[in-house]
Amino acid sequence: MLELEIIRQQCRLEPDDTDEDALLETYATAAQRLVENQTGRTLYATEGEIPVDAETGEPTDEHALVLDDDLTTAMLLLIGHWFENREAVVIGTITSELPLAVEALIAPYRHYQIY
Repeated sequence: MLELEIIRQQCRLEPDDTDEDALLETYATAAQRLVENQTGRTLYATEGEIPVDAETGEPTDEHALVLDDDLTTAMLLLIGHWFENREAVVIGTITSELPLAVEALIAPYRHYQIY
């Protein structure tokens, strides 16, 4: 969903440094899933990727979420954080489940179901 070029920039890697690409792609997939899980919505790269009903042309995913700058930034922050901190806990620091900026960027896109 995110291009490796922008992910490499976020991680301050040289454009031709492809040694970490598999790891970066794994982080990108995990970041996408985290956004989807936190928002309760499916993330699509473009509006054209949202599935539509063949007969009506109406979207079949009523809670579709299209990647925008906020979500791209949140995902890049996560990927950069995971790239720098490859362990779950860093001793001697205060940690949280999500970096605060990520939480702030994702929160407005949450879909809440009322039962």
